[in-house]
Order: sequence, then structure tokens, then C-alpha cells
Amino acid sequence: MRQLSTGHPDVILIEPQFFRDDRGYFCETYNQQSFAKIGISDKFVQDNESASSYGVVRGLHFQRGIYAQAKLIRVLCGDILDVAVDIRMGSPMFGQVVCCQLSAENHRQIYIPKGFAHGFSVLSKYAVVSYKCSDFYVPESEGSIAADDPQLGIDWHIPAEQYIRSNKDLNAASFEAYCQTPAFHFTKGCMR
Repeated sequence: MRQLSTGHPDVILIEPQFFRDDRGYFCETYNQQSFAKIGISDKFVQDNESASSYGVVRGLHFQRGIYAQAKLIRVLCGDILDVAVDIRMGSPMFGQVVCCQLSAENHRQIYIPKGFAHGFSVLSKYAVVSYKCSDFYVPESEGSIAADDPQLGIDWHIPAEQYIRSNKDLNAASFEAYCQTPAFHFTKGCMR
């Protein structure tokens, strides 16, 4: 397994090791001990899978308080642009956007810690995305920030007129509104 830079010290891009032969390939997608060696010690309790077509933009989602989630995302089929936004008020990188292309072909995974909003866009005709979460889904604690917020300026690699979004995502808060009542605070290297 190789750790690749994302430009943010807390968001980790992972490239698993592959073993190929005449039968196909084998790779280990998750090993608690190996991940702990690179600083990922979250206990994952829920796996989710979504299937989407080209143009779908999901997010930017997060869970508040004690239900905050770290996520480990990978693509089983297709190609996506995965996005994480540091929403920890007081973080030296508050508001920084991290974008990584994940695909079934490159087999890369991205680790997104608690205190980040997460979303992705589907760049291929179809994509299946699998992600591990460090806490269960709790609807009352969920929050979202508009994926097309001009302050964040995210390039989803899809023309805006082709976005396919849920009604909930269309009504997400602006980043400016989030800043008025932030869900996460960062103090001297710790999140609270």
C-alpha cells in the first residue's frame, strides 16, 4: 500500500498493492493494522454503496457532534471526482477543497477524517461507490453545504447544466451560512 499526497495533511490518498496473474488480480482493500501505520485508526462500523449515472453530484455531506463520521471511499465501477472540504472552524486549512479522481481502474481510496464535508461527481457513464463510515447514519445530525457554492469554487469536471442532484442537496446551506453556526471547531491540533 502506498500513501499519496492530497495537499492536505489530514486527507490521505491510498493506492493498494496489487498481485496479478493469469486469473486476474488480488488486492487488500482494508487492513486495520496497515491503516493504523499510516495514521488511520478509526473503527469503521458501517459500509455504504451507491450507484449513479454520469452527471450526478452528491454532497457536500457531513454529520454533526458525536455522530461525526470519518470515511474511506473507493470506486467499484466507473470513475468519480471525490471531494473533501475542511469545515473545522479554526483549522489552518479551513475551507480548503481537496479533489481526487478515484476509479475502478486506479483502485485508489481516499480517507476523509471527521470534520470534513464530503461529496463526489460521476465522470463515467455509470459508477458504483463504496465507503466505510466510522459512525452510523443518524438523520437528525446530518448537514450539507451546497456543492456549487461560489465561495468554495469546486470544479466538478461536469458542465453545471448537466448536474443531477437531489432536492435535499439543491437546498443545502451556503458555505457562508455554515460559517455562522459551524459544526466543528479546531483548537491547537484537536477537533471538538
